[in-house]
Amino acid sequence: MLDTRIRDAINEQINWELFSGYLYLSMAAQFSELGLPGGQNWMTVQYQEELAHAQKMFDYVTTRGARVTLEAIAKPRTEWPSGLDMFKEALAHEEKVTGRIHDLASLALELKDHATYNFLQWFIAEQVEEEETAGGMVHKFTMAGEHPAGLYQLDKELEARVFTPPAPA
Repeated sequence: MLDTRIRDAINEQINWELFSGYLYLSMAAQFSELGLPGGQNWMTVQYQEELAHAQKMFDYVTTRGARVTLEAIAKPRTEWPSGLDMFKEALAHEEKVTGRIHDLASLALELKDHATYNFLQWFIAEQVEEEETAGGMVHKFTMAGEHPAGLYQLDKELEARVFTPPAPA
């Protein structure tokens, strides 16, 4: 059975992961409006990843004999000045998620909950990838600037991204 503090903290993180998905889906909507289907695809894949992260945590909590308690999901922002601004926000958001995952791992260690600490290692490694990917997109959008040919080429690259579900917990 999970300690109530780690259960509550993971429940909060499930909500945060669902909010993350909502945020990326909102960005996908703006990319669609901008006529950039690759950007829409990239953000839609990111949305799917966040939902998978929430599900992975949900499954872990229930496997440990605890209850998941879902709360309201905050409304995400809906407007950004550009694709670059969306990716800058995505990077900042992923950095916040990394901090939250690290806090969960620290709490698990404090509680001597080695099973949860072990479970969270996947998310710690995932966050390294998330930050690297979002940071790379910030760099590419910065290089492309407002050049139509550069944005066209970048959008084609974004269109190739596919969702690969993570292995179950």
